[in-house]
Amino acid sequence: MSNHDEAAAVRPLTLDWVHRHLEAGERIVGIGALHGGITAEMRRLTIGTRDGGRRDLVLRSFVDPYYARRAEDSLNREAGALALLPGAGVAAPGLVAVDATAAHCEYPSLLMTHLAGRTVLGDAGLEARIPLLARQLVAIHAVRPAVPPPEYEALTTPDTVVTPKGADAAAWAAAIDVIRGPAPPYEGRFLHRDFQPGNVLFDGPHASAITGVVDWAATSRGPADLDAAHCSTTLALLHGPAWGLRFTEAYEEAGGVLAATAAERLYWQVRDALASSEEVRVVSHVWREAGRPELTARVVEQRLDAYVTALLDTLG
Repeated sequence: MSNHDEAAAVRPLTLDWVHRHLEAGERIVGIGALHGGITAEMRRLTIGTRDGGRRDLVLRSFVDPYYARRAEDSLNREAGALALLPGAGVAAPGLVAVDATAAHCEYPSLLMTHLAGRTVLGDAGLEARIPLLARQLVAIHAVRPAVPPPEYEALTTPDTVVTPKGADAAAWAAAIDVIRGPAPPYEGRFLHRDFQPGNVLFDGPHASAITGVVDWAATSRGPADLDAAHCSTTLALLHGPAWGLRFTEAYEEAGGVLAATAAERLYWQVRDALASSEEVRVVSHVWREAGRPELTARVVEQRLDAYVTALLDTLG
C-alpha cells in the first residue's frame, strides 16, 4: 500500500471492514486525506481492480467524540439519501456500506463511491455558476421519496444568536425578533440541508457543469425556502451580500417555488443567516484553507452583518 502516513489514519478494524466490501480481487493501493469537511474525517481510497485498473471510494468517519455521539442519525440519513438519489435524477455518490453505530469499525463510518469534479469557491465565473446551482437545487426539491426523511430541525433560537462585533445592533435586534414568532406554514420538500458551493462539484475548465452533490448527512423534510436560504447565506459570505439576494431570484427563475409572501420568505432567510453567526470562525477557517485567504473571520462577520441588513431592507 502506498502513502503509509495517510494509511495510518485509517484504523485497522475500519480497513478490514472496507476490504470486506470490495469486489473479489480488489485491494486498497492508496489512501489520501480529503479536506474541507468540518464534522468528519474524510479519506479517498484508491482501489486496484481485478483487471489492473483503478477506482476511487470515499470513507467518512466520525472521529471527534462530539460528532461521533451524533453520528448514527447523520449516517443513516446519508445512507438513505445515497440509496435513493441514483434513481431520482440527482448525481450523488453511490452507497457502498455504512456502519452507523461502529459495530465493525473503530468509529461510525460510511463508504461511498467517489465523484469526479471539484469545488469552486472563487469569485471568477460566479455569475454563470449561480443558475447551475439554482437548477440543481430545484432538481433536489423535486425528489419524492417513498419514505420521507425526518422533519428538519432549526436549532438556532433568539437566545443563541451571536451578534458580530460592531454589527448594526438595531438591524440584528429586528432580525432576531423575526424568528421569535412561529414558523410559517409550508409544503414539505426533500431537503439537502447543507446545499452550498462547498458541497457541489463542478467540471470543465470554466466550471460549466455540475458533476454531483455531496454531504447528505442532514437530509430532511421541510420548506424549500430553508435550502435556498442556506445557499443564499453562504454565497453572501463567500462573495458578498448581493450574490445571496441573487440566488433566490435564480432559484425561482429555474422553476423553484418559495414562500408566497415577503414576510414568510424573510423568516426563512433570516433564520438561516442568524444560524450562520454561530459558525463564522469555523467556516472562515475552512474557506481560507481552501484558497480564500482574504476571508478572515472579521471579513465574514462584516459580510454577514451587511447581508442581514440587506434582507431586512429588501424583504422586511
